[in-house]
Amino acid sequence: MTSIDRYMARLIAVPLLANLAIASMLLALDRMRILFDFVATEGGPVSVVWQLLANLLPEYLGLGIPIGLLLGVLLAFRRLAMSSELDVLRAVGISYVRLLRVPYMFAIGLAVLNLAIVGYVQPWARYGYEQLNFELRTGALGASIKVGEFTNFPNGATVRIEESQDAGRNLRGIFVHKDTPGGGWIAVTAASGRFFATDNPDEIIFRLSNGTLVNADPSFKAPRVLTFTSHDLPIPLPRAESFRGRGEGNLELTLPELVKNGRDRAAPDKLRNTSLAALHFRLVEVATIFLLPMLAIALGVPPKRSPSAIGIFLSIVMIVTYHKINENAQSLGSLGLVDPFVALWVPFVVFAALIFWMFYTIAYVPGGQPIGWLERGAARIGKLVSARIPGRRAATGG
Repeated sequence: MTSIDRYMARLIAVPLLANLAIASMLLALDRMRILFDFVATEGGPVSVVWQLLANLLPEYLGLGIPIGLLLGVLLAFRRLAMSSELDVLRAVGISYVRLLRVPYMFAIGLAVLNLAIVGYVQPWARYGYEQLNFELRTGALGASIKVGEFTNFPNGATVRIEESQDAGRNLRGIFVHKDTPGGGWIAVTAASGRFFATDNPDEIIFRLSNGTLVNADPSFKAPRVLTFTSHDLPIPLPRAESFRGRGEGNLELTLPELVKNGRDRAAPDKLRNTSLAALHFRLVEVATIFLLPMLAIALGVPPKRSPSAIGIFLSIVMIVTYHKINENAQSLGSLGLVDPFVALWVPFVVFAALIFWMFYTIAYVPGGQPIGWLERGAARIGKLVSARIPGRRAATGG
């Protein structure tokens, strides 16, 4: 690697990593609020939120890697152009094609990483995310009692907690009603209490402090009342349900599993179509990474003596729009309205042709600017706005 390549690598690496981190953090922060609300509603421990986010991280990286690569290369070439270093490199005979060497080193490495993520890591992480959701809803994570609500347990046990402290380890304002085998019932009120595990996985001990117990039974003439400072009350737990197997959704299938389903002639058409659509969607998203360095150069080099940053805005619009087009194409392929291969790869070919034209214009056409018309339009609008503002001020002063 020459000194120019090392210099280019430094220019690209910093914005690439920064944009990848920012994109992942923004996506995580947007989902974090929803997850906190969900976990709080289900009464689960806060630590589950971080486990859920960890399982969503591969999905965020699958979208963040292309955006990070695009903006990393774009900002690097924009810096070279704005500082006139690009003119010097071009003057000594270094072409745009030669300058693509380092960006494509990054692209190949990130494409392999993205293929591993969307092909193998993301399906397992998605399954783990759904499993955590299931355990939260069924109370398998200790998320069965909600503060201020009556919670019903098996065998006629009902519990209500007024206040929870110390992450649920210290409970206050407790009411418990439990049916007894002989047709009677027990009602308990206590100032505080704590749960303790037992050797029996279907039962826990609720240790109550400073309360009153009322025991009614058909054999008693009158309910018995007991005041206590400490009392252990066994509470039966709901029977744990088994979570479904992996693979009910295409998001949970790896690439070899999608290929197997797509080639299975005996499988239902719906399964084959959805599997093939998911397979081609993931492959197209990975293949798009190899187009991004050329797109970044075409949009990152502004016109001479122009500080316009419209190329940055347009690059984000293009990559996000293309991603949405692929999602819609996957839906069409899954429904069987269009062959999944055609639905996903035809837009890719069109997008690739547009990028090749843009790169050819910037690299081989003298003074070529693929978005020159857009730059000129933005410049005219800017001049009109700046020309009107002083006129208004003068009219106001008069």
